[in-house]
Amino acid sequence: MSKKLKGWDKPTGVIRREKPLKERIDETVYRLKGQLSKLDMTAIRMEQHEKELFEKCVAAQAMGDDARASLYANECAEVRKISKLLLKSKLALEHVLLRLETVEEFGDVITVMGPVAGVITALRKQLGGIVPEVSYELGRIGDELGKMVVEVGEASGQRWDLEPMSNEAQKILAEASALAEQKLKERLPELPSPESERIRR
Repeated sequence: MSKKLKGWDKPTGVIRREKPLKERIDETVYRLKGQLSKLDMTAIRMEQHEKELFEKCVAAQAMGDDARASLYANECAEVRKISKLLLKSKLALEHVLLRLETVEEFGDVITVMGPVAGVITALRKQLGGIVPEVSYELGRIGDELGKMVVEVGEASGQRWDLEPMSNEAQKILAEASALAEQKLKERLPELPSPESERIRR
């Protein structure tokens, strides 16, 4: 059930901060959109790299160089793993943004903020070795969301345990992962194998 929190759009009231809660959520949405744009640019670069590796793999097979073709195929497979993680992260962030924008509109702070903070924390860890600057900023955003969850819990008289992976957060990430898998299967051709090439020859 939605619960409207009084004073969430004012500097004073139940949330005693320099900035009102609504303004802080607006800023969080803006910052997350910036990170989403960075993920988009990284995903485009990875897609181009994957395409080049795939073409090199096919060319090597056409020349009968199975060893080189296998090398390119393995590199291409690794790039595709990263592409899947990036796409999964983008989809999860889009889901988070939709939820936060709902908070903007309805003030439905209580039921939204906990799962959102959990998703951000999980994405920060997953992206650490791939897009470190995005991971770092997500860490800062996650900390701010965590503070807001605690404040809202105190203001509303409800206690919220900040578990990084609540059931709702796990559900969001699982849905994003399944959708990413489906999108990549539709977009990417199957990697050729040396065996299938020899059969055709």
